[in-house]
Amino acid sequence: MQTDEQLDLITDFLRCRRIAVAGVSRGSGSAANAVFRRLKDSGFEVLPVNPNASQVEGVKCFPNLESIPGEIDGVMVATHPDVSLEIVRQALRRRIPRIWFHRSVGQGSVSEDAVRECETHGVRCIVGGCPLMYCAPVDFGHRCMRWWFGYPRP
Repeated sequence: MQTDEQLDLITDFLRCRRIAVAGVSRGSGSAANAVFRRLKDSGFEVLPVNPNASQVEGVKCFPNLESIPGEIDGVMVATHPDVSLEIVRQALRRRIPRIWFHRSVGQGSVSEDAVRECETHGVRCIVGGCPLMYCAPVDFGHRCMRWWFGYPRP
């Protein structure tokens, strides 16, 4: 994917108001929780998703995307890659138009099957990177990761 197209997808995703974050943990140290907090602090309505938690960081948590009432503008997938395909299928059933697969080092949440499922259904997904690379204020570490991994600059 060209970096201009990638930046367009990221910009579009960050225009969302209501974002589900799949993969949040009951503990606060996971990447998904960091994404959850930053999006929340940036003014988004953030909906945590974890089938094993009723609450995450003081916010009601949902077991899956289908249990969330109302419209969802986008989903941040920050799960183990083995779970990503199921999250995509839930998003497709909900007609969620934007999907972002978190990845910094290693595979992250990216699953070839999940990406292929998005493509099959005409959903242009973001494969890799992290909203922390784009939600102001961007910390030094995430600016460096954006540069190091070649993600587009805003």
